[in-house]
Amino acid sequence: MPSSTVECGTSFEPVISRLIESCALKALFQPIVRLSDGAVIGHEGLIRGPAGGALESPVALFARAHDEELAVELERAAGKACIDAYFDGATNKDALLFVNYSAAAINSAPDRDALLLHADAKRLVIELTEQSRIPDLDVFAASVNAVRASGARFAVDDYGVANASLSLWAHLAPHYVKVDRYFIHGIAQNAVKFEAVKSMVSFANATGTLLIAEGVESPADLRIVRDLGIPFAQGFLLGRPSQTPATRVSESAAALLRSQQIAVYPATKHRRADVHESANQLEAMRIEAPTLKPEACNDDAVHLFNTLPSIHALAVVDSEGTPVALINRRSLMDQFALPYHRELFGKRACMQFANREPVSIERTASIETIATLLTDDEQHALSDGFIVVDDGKYVGLIAGASAVRAVTELRLEAARHANPLTFLPGNLPLGAHIARLIDSGVAFVACYADLDHFKPFNDRYGYWQGDAVLKAAADALSSACDPDGDFLGHIGGDDFLILFQSGDWYERISRAAGEFNEKVRGYYSTEDRAAGGIVGEDRFARQAFFDFVRMSIGGVAVRPGQLRAAAQLSKVASIAKQRAKRDTIGIVVIEFTGDGGID
Repeated sequence: MPSSTVECGTSFEPVISRLIESCALKALFQPIVRLSDGAVIGHEGLIRGPAGGALESPVALFARAHDEELAVELERAAGKACIDAYFDGATNKDALLFVNYSAAAINSAPDRDALLLHADAKRLVIELTEQSRIPDLDVFAASVNAVRASGARFAVDDYGVANASLSLWAHLAPHYVKVDRYFIHGIAQNAVKFEAVKSMVSFANATGTLLIAEGVESPADLRIVRDLGIPFAQGFLLGRPSQTPATRVSESAAALLRSQQIAVYPATKHRRADVHESANQLEAMRIEAPTLKPEACNDDAVHLFNTLPSIHALAVVDSEGTPVALINRRSLMDQFALPYHRELFGKRACMQFANREPVSIERTASIETIATLLTDDEQHALSDGFIVVDDGKYVGLIAGASAVRAVTELRLEAARHANPLTFLPGNLPLGAHIARLIDSGVAFVACYADLDHFKPFNDRYGYWQGDAVLKAAADALSSACDPDGDFLGHIGGDDFLILFQSGDWYERISRAAGEFNEKVRGYYSTEDRAAGGIVGEDRFARQAFFDFVRMSIGGVAVRPGQLRAAAQLSKVASIAKQRAKRDTIGIVVIEFTGDGGID
């Protein structure tokens, strides 16, 4: 083979034209698989240079072609090589061939027409490569329409990177869009990639476009792609590029596709309020209250409080509008309610009874900022509230009660998505996963776990130690789960729910419960460990002896197609949990029957 790197000064020997003329380009084919049944519906044609040479890889090959200004000629030769090899040798006469072409090549009518003449157009899909720059989208759309008129189909390659944009998708209405491997590789562990691809699926459904996931290399990623509703995929897990077009996927890949086990979607953190939303929330709470100067007297403050009974505080600001203190209504009025205090202190400076270290927040602050201040060392903000500033200048007040209400609403909403202590999914993600299990008709086991004797322990050792025990329970249950198929959620308090698809779920949950029951003893004092438990109040406020905290687990086995609604599962799981609490081992499993009963 001729050398690919012969140089003379700054010029290159024209290697690409010789490779084209000598038919030295080799075609490879990677299968594209339909995920509903594992059928190979087509192949992407790939090109390689001379084996073992510097131009064997397509990246090096096309880089050299650009240097020699022969990129379009190389594309045309690569397309012809793929078409000749594919249509002469493919066993499946209905399989599609996807051929990569740049915008420049598609716009070049002679080159495009020559390519189409070599193929059964109805089996050909022209892929627009991601490197393509399209100066005039209307002109390019006319070229794409010419491709369609020939009977061939059109696809956008590597969507989500480079020039493959949403506007291009909307303007050209491709038959296929290939999702770039960047978004697919590791999607099972990456919530951001998951949400991005989920939005692509929604847009594809709205436009009638068929998606192809590129770069599928792991079973976990394959399950996510399939469950999101992407109809086709390609990648090393499904088949590597080969000179002979594959007619079927490997048995291991076929087994994965046959499996009814649904994927566990990667958890997303609860959305934080953005700047605009935070500003709107603060504006809704902000009070436009009057201010006092430092030299004002206490009688002035009392007069304002009497005139404006809804104002909880008054800010003291300097001549430049910067807050320097805050006067709390209740504190001042309580002072003036004492005998002779009005006469003694009325004419004195208002700074006498003011808080000289008020808590100020910027107008653009988030609710999370207020939550942090309330839970740190700024407890006086509960009664004083906050001064709102804009670039350090006073613009109003926020009452402590309003701030607490906003933070509480935020925490309640966040807890529906993820428990703030264990960070495990909350009720909304749990409900969504149960709905997916029901819709899929897959068999699963729901294990409802809670902690016996937890309240007496919490009363005896306090919330900090109680929280540590809850975290230990969450860790133990997490260790029992296969992250690709088992879903663990924290319902609240000491209640957890695991939705198992793992066949060895009983061994997993038994091991987790045993490990926790052993570890929890370390949270007791030496004296209480020696006594075998603690003395505390029972539900009737009577003194009683309580054993060590123990994990009880009620399991409900659901066969395919039995369950119709999550409410049915909740009722039966509660029954199983109550039975487990009375069981010596602490684990009870019951069978769910089709009519909603139990065996």
